[in-house]
Amino acid sequence: MIIMALDHTRDFFRFPTDNPTDLATTSVGLFLTRVISHFCAPVFFLLMGTSAWLAGRRKSRGELSQFLLLRGVWLIFLEVVVVRCLGWQFNFDYHVTELLVLWALGGALIALAAFIYLPRRAIVGFGLLLIVGHNLFDGFQSTHPVWAILHGGGYLLNKPGYVLYVGYPLIPWIGVTAVGYGLGPIFEWDAARRQPFLFRLGVSLCVAFVVLRGSNLYGDPAHWVRQDSLLFTGFSWLNTTKYPPSLLFLLMTLGPTLIGLAWADRGTPRFLRPALVFGKVPLFFYLVHFFLIHLLAVGFCLVRYGAVHWMFESPDREHHPFTVPPGWGYSLPVIYLIWGAVVVSLYPLCRWFADLKQKRRDAWLSYL
Repeated sequence: MIIMALDHTRDFFRFPTDNPTDLATTSVGLFLTRVISHFCAPVFFLLMGTSAWLAGRRKSRGELSQFLLLRGVWLIFLEVVVVRCLGWQFNFDYHVTELLVLWALGGALIALAAFIYLPRRAIVGFGLLLIVGHNLFDGFQSTHPVWAILHGGGYLLNKPGYVLYVGYPLIPWIGVTAVGYGLGPIFEWDAARRQPFLFRLGVSLCVAFVVLRGSNLYGDPAHWVRQDSLLFTGFSWLNTTKYPPSLLFLLMTLGPTLIGLAWADRGTPRFLRPALVFGKVPLFFYLVHFFLIHLLAVGFCLVRYGAVHWMFESPDREHHPFTVPPGWGYSLPVIYLIWGAVVVSLYPLCRWFADLKQKRRDAWLSYL
């Protein structure tokens, strides 16, 4: 959640021409800032699936299916109404709407609400099939909306004044969620068995990434290419495709994630314990941090230009939260300082909400 906030801070305060994955123009700091954020979405989807299994231990399949369905619809509503318009744009004009991570999380939950009636091995097998096999269709081109939603991504609607863009196609993310659901029972094993399993599985995925990436045969539409320096050749290896997430992107992120889970399973180090507060209220943090970052952008804009109307207008550039003021943008060190301020300032609010959820059992609290 904390690293995710860094990437979103960069979205609001970056130079409009910055492209962290363009090896011809990016810097070391910019590229690495983007790469570390790649871990966020795969972790969300994997552990959402695991959490769904854990949540269903005391529910019937019908109750769990309804639970997942309602929360999936709720996440899509939050994406379209709260995050896209209020959080990103501070308006309700719907001229530009992007369907990103909450939309895909919601779609994956809705799919999982149907999958849970299958045997667990079938769910895992189907998830692996989606993850491993979806790159077979990379060469297939279609402008059909269903294809954009499921695999291709891109524009569902692209007319003057109205744009609807799918940034997170569903198929690969449904696969990650299904595999995460299949991992659920592992967390009931004793630690002596669970930790080595997670570690070995994570190492296996990392080895698979190295072998497949080195071959340049399959797993990502963007092949690695030798660069002018050894460092940037390494960057080319890591410059895998996120939209939609390729097999190599998922191996590169989920492998270290599983190793990290095995390590964290031994206990949270003292220096990381404050972060547990954010982990207890992830959706609350996700929603609130957009408003805070955008409000800070409004403040910066007011001080710099003496006007803020751009901050309330739909974006004039693709994948930017608002209309970009002339000359807008800040260097990476400034972005890191703003990010630190966002995380620190949200800590008391998240701690208050975490305490509230612990003390009370109101039904509405389970949706935040």
